[in-house]
Amino acid sequence: MRDLKYLSRIYYRLEVMMMVMLIVSWRCVLGLENINPIFFDEGLSHLFGESNLIRSPDDRSVRLLLDKYTGSGFISSSMYQHGFFSSLIKLPGAYTAGLVVAFYTSNGDVFVKNHDELDIEFLGNVEGKPWRFQTNMYGNGSTNRGREERYRLWFDPSKEFHRYSILWNPTKIIFWVDDVPIREIKRKEEMKGDYPQKPMSLYATIWDASSWATSGGKFGVEYTFSPFVSDFKDIALDGCNVSESLTTVTRDNYNNINCSASDQLLMTSDYSTISPKQGAAMRRFRERYMYYSYCYDTVRYAVPPPECVILTAEKDRFRDTGRLKFGGSHTKVHRARKRRKRNRSTPVVSAEL
Repeated sequence: MRDLKYLSRIYYRLEVMMMVMLIVSWRCVLGLENINPIFFDEGLSHLFGESNLIRSPDDRSVRLLLDKYTGSGFISSSMYQHGFFSSLIKLPGAYTAGLVVAFYTSNGDVFVKNHDELDIEFLGNVEGKPWRFQTNMYGNGSTNRGREERYRLWFDPSKEFHRYSILWNPTKIIFWVDDVPIREIKRKEEMKGDYPQKPMSLYATIWDASSWATSGGKFGVEYTFSPFVSDFKDIALDGCNVSESLTTVTRDNYNNINCSASDQLLMTSDYSTISPKQGAAMRRFRERYMYYSYCYDTVRYAVPPPECVILTAEKDRFRDTGRLKFGGSHTKVHRARKRRKRNRSTPVVSAEL
């Protein structure tokens, strides 16, 4: 039994090493290193908690803090009708239960009752357990039709910076972690207003979500560990800046914006296209690290929403609630598969992502 546990740890480390090696090999293919980061003053502004927002001397990075008095956040100075939004982010370490660090786009301040939103939300955990994160999409105020997916990461996001990105163009949405596409939403006519279509701002925040973020609210923020620090740097905003055409975006004038040239550039960019190799990497990520998907949650959605692509091999791993079988860990699933293979005297094949 001890040997089996040792071998399982070795196999898991091999999987992580292979994923890292493939990420490095794809950098030049995707061209994400060619994005143009901005200075804070070029396109960003304080949102709240100014005393807890610290800008670097070179104005290329910003630190967000949460303490017992307030969280903090920043917002883009302009709204964008489609775009590529990206940042290198490093999360707090040690005990982070109840914490949420969010990197997202929204227009809720303008379109209060029918807002659009694209989320990357990092969910803290108790000490010794890893960060998790979720992606989500809302269109036209469809908050009663959540489209969240939840994942683990193949690295510790508190140890070093990693790049997280959101691509939103007229036909698709892609969420990226470093150079790996982790989720793609292709626009379908049946989605109607559920696909985000109105100009949005970029936001980054750190805040206390003790009521739900960790184990459904079982563990909350422990301020004896504060301040909690999240760092953002090399932030990129690339898209149709509607503020160049409109002084103020309102519910009545946003349809007057012509973004055809900018949209064309977005739709032909490296980060708008997923090659066969990148598609394979996305499938492998989702197989190993996704532990909840609304598409497989038949309790919430007897009929999957129209943008869902149901993969039989993927669906079989989830319960009707959209959560993983076998206790909710892909690592456990892979270990169980390896044990079954060994029991059939099948030679162990080296992990390939």
